[in-house]
Amino acid sequence: MNKGLFHKAKPWLFLLPVAAIVAAFRFAPMLYALTMSFYDWGLAGAQRFLGLGNYAALLRDERFGQALLNTVHYVIGVVPTGLFLALFIALLLNQKVRARGLFRTAYFLPVITSTVAISLVWKWIFNPRIGLANQLLQGLGLPASPWLDESRGLLNLLLAPTGAELPRLLAGPSLAMCAIIIMSVWHHLGYNVLIFLAGLQSIPQYYYEAASLDGAGRWQSFRHVTWPLLSPTTFYVLLMTSITSFQMFIQVYTMEGPTGGNPQGTTRTLVYYLYEKGFAEWEMGYANAIAFALFLIILALTLVQRRVVEKRVHYQ
Repeated sequence: MNKGLFHKAKPWLFLLPVAAIVAAFRFAPMLYALTMSFYDWGLAGAQRFLGLGNYAALLRDERFGQALLNTVHYVIGVVPTGLFLALFIALLLNQKVRARGLFRTAYFLPVITSTVAISLVWKWIFNPRIGLANQLLQGLGLPASPWLDESRGLLNLLLAPTGAELPRLLAGPSLAMCAIIIMSVWHHLGYNVLIFLAGLQSIPQYYYEAASLDGAGRWQSFRHVTWPLLSPTTFYVLLMTSITSFQMFIQVYTMEGPTGGNPQGTTRTLVYYLYEKGFAEWEMGYANAIAFALFLIILALTLVQRRVVEKRVHYQ
């Protein structure tokens, strides 16, 4: 009987070392951080128990609200743009074109390049005085732009000649945030292209042959064959890009400098605000409350996407 129990428990014994490592380095720090979020926890350690005080303070914190709005602007800018651009390029690279392998490599190279290095290059591109972006604008006869120093929202920039001005909530992302969005889309495009290419190549050719026999053109084949069968890949790209976009930090820290957020704070994201509170102001309890608020936001978004989008996913 003992021998039978040993054989049943044998798989779990093999998993035990890995489970112990995951518990020690993943779940234990999470529980410790969650505990810190209930305290007024400074550089000297726990000072007094606040309960949900840090979380209540988040609801009254204007900088937290602005950081959340900036993060939403970033996600809305990066996710759909990156998804549709990646799908379009993947469809092109899936065709029989010359040097197809070279193009695939070229699109993927930015993905394996350091985010800090990429951000520094794009910081130079958007430099108001010597940057390539303004040189191109001036070459086209357009005025130079402050780019990363511009705090006004896009809609307010468009309405500037009329003298009208919208409140910050309705003005859209600042030009500085748009510059970071452009860089992020370019940086991560190759990864999504690779994922879409794998999805496209997994679609059996006989579906296209059957559609061709029925008289379907390219658009009809894409609409009725490619898009439905590519929906699991699209859902994966949508989900993962949304999650990683909410955690954006390095781009702002590198392109805007250690102070971050530009003069009006229009590029300060949730993770950057967490960094400011935890490692600049040493309010560790409040910083951990921001971290778990971000966790709940991402969890809610993921559940909504699974509930709404996954219904339209065709796995067969």
